[in-house]
Amino acid sequence: MLVHTVFFWLKEGLSEEDLKLFDEKLRTLTSISSVKQGYVGTPSSTEKRPVIDDSYNYSLTNIFESIEDQNIYQVHDIHNEFIDLCSRMWEKVIVYDAD
Repeated sequence: MLVHTVFFWLKEGLSEEDLKLFDEKLRTLTSISSVKQGYVGTPSSTEKRPVIDDSYNYSLTNIFESIEDQNIYQVHDIHNEFIDLCSRMWEKVIVYDAD
């Protein structure tokens, strides 16, 4: 199993339409057939503690059965469309992959 977690910091001043597009297209990534389970979230309102980083705007967690399934995801048309349409909207992206 492979857990693919991505954190997005969006650019300041995006329009409501841009934010809606980003949210919609990000959620499409969980529908790619090689994704076993997917989740899109925003920072939680949990109690602030020194170990919590809530500076990001969105997170994506996709679970794959194998690295091969994650490789399929990386070149999938839906993934490429997300990058093409939304990469102009983020300032920073960090990916954590764990197995």
